[in-house]
Amino acid sequence: MRAAGRVVAEMHECIRGAIRPGVTTAELDRVARDVLERRGAGSNFLGYRGYPAVICASVNNEVVHGIPGARVLAEGDIIGIDCGAVVDGWHGDAAFTAAVGEVSPDARRLIAAAEEALAAAIAQMRSGRHVGDVSHAIEVVADAAGYGVADGYGGHGIGRAMHEAPDVPCRGTPGRGPRLEVGVVLAIEPMLLGGGGDDTLELDDGWTVVTADGSLAAHVEHTVVVTDHGPEILTEGSGR
Repeated sequence: MRAAGRVVAEMHECIRGAIRPGVTTAELDRVARDVLERRGAGSNFLGYRGYPAVICASVNNEVVHGIPGARVLAEGDIIGIDCGAVVDGWHGDAAFTAAVGEVSPDARRLIAAAEEALAAAIAQMRSGRHVGDVSHAIEVVADAAGYGVADGYGGHGIGRAMHEAPDVPCRGTPGRGPRLEVGVVLAIEPMLLGGGGDDTLELDDGWTVVTADGSLAAHVEHTVVVTDHGPEILTEGSGR
């Protein structure tokens, strides 16, 4: 899984470098495909339940699962990029939300809060803790900042398949849910909604999830393993 995580990290690095006004989301998908081809890795997104791309590209009020295409990024947009890789049958999965050029202070605060929620959740990835502790950490940060979380969406176990048990929602009760042990790997993914509510809608394409109130959304994610020494992020840093 470390090898798959390194590929995902490189995909993120290369896509971040390509995000700018005037670029299409399809061009960002091409960047990700080039990394997979160069590294000899597979995509766990392409073909998943018929999904047509190797990344999800979710712009502004799109929370998750935005399909790359002809949409041109504009100054002031924010974009969530979610992607994964498969190496020797093991999966990695991670996401980030980035500014396109100069964005509003509100957008920057939302992205920062999502990243803070992810860090808080990762800190709970220790033997003896529970999935509810991970989820509750996301909830606490979101609530304190006045943001909602995407109801019905969240993280998941990951390993030989991209989605494995358990589910890791963005709200939870401390001390509840499956117990974490050394070797447990979770893909933790806070999805914060700028309007303060938790409601979302799925578009007619059957994939793209948007905020019900039209507010901005930020999505971040890492694949994290519980070790004897605490959490280890498998999708962080340069993939090279």
